Amino acid sequence: MFARLRGEAVLLPAILTLLVVLSLLPMGRLLLEVVAPGGQLSSATIAAGLASPATWTAFRNTVIVGVGGTVLSVLLGTSVALLVSLYDVRWRSVFVLCFVAPLMVAPQVTALAWLQIAGPASPLLKLLGLAPPLGSRNPLYSPEGIVLLLGVQYGPLVFLMVRAGMRKMPRELLEAALAGGAGRMTVVRTVVLPLLTPAIIAASALAFVSCVGNFGIPAFLGIPANYYVLPTLIYQKLAGAGPAVLSEVAFLSVLIGVVAMAGIVAQDVFSRRRDYRITSTSLPIEPFELGKARPFVEAGMGLLILVVLVLPLVGLTLTSLVPGYGIPLGLATVTLDNYRFVLFEHVAAKSAFANSLMLATATAVFAVFVAVPFGYLITWRRRWWTQALTLAAELPYALPGVVLAIAALLLFLRPIPLLDLRIYNTIWIILYAYLARFLVLALRPTVSGYQQLDRSLEEAAQVVGASFVYRLRTIIFPLIAPAAIAGGILIFMTALSELTVSALLWASGSETIGVVIFSFEQGGDSSYAAAISMIVVMVTFAIMLASNVLAHRLPTGVLPWRD
Repeated sequence: MFARLRGEAVLLPAILTLLVVLSLLPMGRLLLEVVAPGGQLSSATIAAGLASPATWTAFRNTVIVGVGGTVLSVLLGTSVALLVSLYDVRWRSVFVLCFVAPLMVAPQVTALAWLQIAGPASPLLKLLGLAPPLGSRNPLYSPEGIVLLLGVQYGPLVFLMVRAGMRKMPRELLEAALAGGAGRMTVVRTVVLPLLTPAIIAASALAFVSCVGNFGIPAFLGIPANYYVLPTLIYQKLAGAGPAVLSEVAFLSVLIGVVAMAGIVAQDVFSRRRDYRITSTSLPIEPFELGKARPFVEAGMGLLILVVLVLPLVGLTLTSLVPGYGIPLGLATVTLDNYRFVLFEHVAAKSAFANSLMLATATAVFAVFVAVPFGYLITWRRRWWTQALTLAAELPYALPGVVLAIAALLLFLRPIPLLDLRIYNTIWIILYAYLARFLVLALRPTVSGYQQLDRSLEEAAQVVGASFVYRLRTIIFPLIAPAAIAGGILIFMTALSELTVSALLWASGSETIGVVIFSFEQGGDSSYAAAISMIVVMVTFAIMLASNVLAHRLPTGVLPWRD
């Protein structure tokens, strides 16, 4: 009994305490600042925010790029999912890996890469003799450019969700429709797409939340064009006035949350309008034969990868190899000095590499070790309240990152009570925000792993009297570790060059890779920004390829880029 009290009985209070500290407390503090600034109930903050023309301009821009990016990502992701799942294309695994890769790359790196192939200083365009005159406006500095890159960034996210829905589709329905004389396009239009409606709606909601909360792409493309969305407006206000405007930016953060939640509510409303349930599942769908059209379709797939992945990375690589802005690439100008400078000479860049590696590693390790007992609680000890625990864990990730950043600023502006510990303006406030935001990325694959495991070994150990801690250490963790570690890998890749949270929380000495890339680009040092970005891209791809090699040891579906 004592062992049980030490183990399983304290699991729920421990998880509850963790969720309160990481999720409920910061969000509560954010709301309190809006309705009771200074500790007194007042509507002054809300009234001032609603009366500001800048608020409504940024709000309108946020909705425009959010809806535009969502539409483009849904069209792109759904089309690719249908193509890959329904037709007998070759090299499917390679294509999926390449198509999903932009999702694994930080948005600011995506933006920087695209800027290097479209502007007058583009080394690629200069190499081809197609560059416009220096001083010409980069066409990506526009709302259309932001929408384009948001669609490219989150198209793979929609692809993953829609393809997961395809895998649950009964094969018999398609075979029955084909046997009844329906053509393939008719089957897709009348059978496949209606059954995929829940997955498409869910993907649309998630893409919308991601688009309205994205900071990197609107910052790189919008700020130079004086086109502000809510996240970049918050950054501008904080950078200009600091903590003095925390109440004002708290209102803007809540406004972003309202926009994001509106997308989720819309998803729920549309999902309830019809019953899309499938009563059975079966073998995977037999792919349609493309016949003579297959080479042309595969060429189109290759062209898509060329546009969304290869060309931007080529432009980024070439920019990292030239000495400065506007210099053509050639045998006389090619140099590795940019890499040497950011790796060994620039103090903030060297500090950023160390900080980001520490933050990403600490966050991943923490999330893995928390996700294992947390997943056990909500999967194998399911109760009426476990859904509430899951929602609390998902809240900091479901809401835009800027919301969590402002909440953390408000929460730690003063020293922590009782401990008299101050983490404001230190690297530890960034670590706190990362722990809160990325925990769910390890929890999801861990829960998936639990659902695929046979619980008989753990139950047998429990019957013979093994304590929960002993079962967790000797049985549960070894069995679930591959899925949890896969989640940790996702967290490491995501946190390594994160910008949205750290852009609002960093201080001198606590710079991250994402912040340094942004600072270099804002200061006109694109070559240095490109060099750091290429290092991040190479690390990301190396991790993806290494994980692919070890994927046979992992549960199904925990690596998003794995076919």
